Amino acid sequence: MQQEQNAPQIIKTIGEQGEEIFMKLLEIVTVNDKDYALLSLVEEDTLPNSDNDEDEIVIMRMNKTDDDCTFEIIEDDDEFNLVAQAITDGDEMDEE
Repeated sequence: MQQEQNAPQIIKTIGEQGEEIFMKLLEIVTVNDKDYALLSLVEEDTLPNSDNDEDEIVIMRMNKTDDDCTFEIIEDDDEFNLVAQAITDGDEMDEE
């Protein structure tokens, strides 16, 4: 089943304190054969209208298995900076 191009993909995950967190998947980038997700935090009460451009952007490493995908915080500063630079470089190429 293919998802509509304009429909945002909303992901529900569990936070460190056990709370439900909703995030909108903005983009997936691959750096050094690893996938990273650009996510925007979404308040639960705004889910139907989750197009708030004021949200903070979060970059997380994606770990995929055959039937599941998990997200991990990037704790290594060098890895985070490498991914952030790749995203910035990609954005600059899109603007040309």
